[in-house]
Amino acid sequence: MTNALERAAALGCFSNPTDITPLGGGITNVNLRVTDGGAHYVVRLGDDIPEHGVMRWNELVLSRAAHALGVSPRVVHHEPGALVLDFLNARTFAEEDVRDPANLPGIIELVGRVHRGLGAHLTSPILTFWPFQVNQTYMTRLVADGSAHASRLPEFQHAQERLIAATGPVELVIGHNDLLAANILDDGSKLWLIDWEYGGFNTPLFDLAGLAGNNGLSETQERDMLRQYFGEDPDQRWRAYQAMKCASLMRETLWSMTSEIHSEIDFDYAAYTAENIERLNASLSDFNNT
Repeated sequence: MTNALERAAALGCFSNPTDITPLGGGITNVNLRVTDGGAHYVVRLGDDIPEHGVMRWNELVLSRAAHALGVSPRVVHHEPGALVLDFLNARTFAEEDVRDPANLPGIIELVGRVHRGLGAHLTSPILTFWPFQVNQTYMTRLVADGSAHASRLPEFQHAQERLIAATGPVELVIGHNDLLAANILDDGSKLWLIDWEYGGFNTPLFDLAGLAGNNGLSETQERDMLRQYFGEDPDQRWRAYQAMKCASLMRETLWSMTSEIHSEIDFDYAAYTAENIERLNASLSDFNNT
């Protein structure tokens, strides 16, 4: 952490950086709050992460577009391995905040606004985030890396084949693709969406399914979410939505398995893997019984 503090202090965008403190919640990058000239900033330190498909140029393009749309903080500075953003005086959501009926409709509206509006603010091409290919890449790499979870992967592969068949044709939007509660902030007057490192073209069902699967929405909330987002009865999309929910949870599980091997961040990835396996199994059970 000392090296991270020194690196943040040395960034050329700061004139007299003080009060450099770690921010909690980051499980991919080192995130710091920096005060400089009376203003507050967030410094995200992290290089490309090939094992997770994270390319920082893609994150930068999407972060700038999201700010132009009015849903993310301004990009103040960037250089290899570092991204500096305005600090938001806002509360970071927990899973129970996402499930709260007072918050959920606004979150769904925010996701829809991103899907429909972000493209107008892009200034260069971006990546595609196709979850089934992401999952296949993770599984192939985990076998090659000798993961302790390798024995589970044939079961995952078999399940994925059924999920692909159930998903069918999709429409493409620009998705966030990492709708954990910690990426949603509330400043008291509006909601914000941060951390665009996995952003890219995807089906809207993936963000909706990720929002539900990562935050424990009830089936009633899921159906209401689809009704609000699409403006129609959710039944015709329910099977494909359930398949994408399983794909989202499988991706989160495989991400954590991979992080157990490669990440140097102080986080209990083994416990996170176990938590996501439990959620994935429950979701696959629901899918199989539909």
